[in-house]
Amino acid sequence: MKQLLELLGLLALVQGVLGLLHEFTHWHVGFVQKLGFLDGYGVYASVALVVLAIALFAAAESLKSG
Repeated sequence: MKQLLELLGLLALVQGVLGLLHEFTHWHVGFVQKLGFLDGYGVYASVALVVLAIALFAAAESLKSG
């Protein structure tokens, strides 16, 4: 379970950072800009993904390994 939370946290962190990179540099990277219902909210969605990643890492850290 700990490894699953860490993997999901890593994916959320990468997508959040790529979304912010897209918003500020207009490079076509990441998944956030491909979702039509998030038009105009890319920065907020990317920041939410980064916060979610931090929460997932904290949850994974609170679990005992093994």
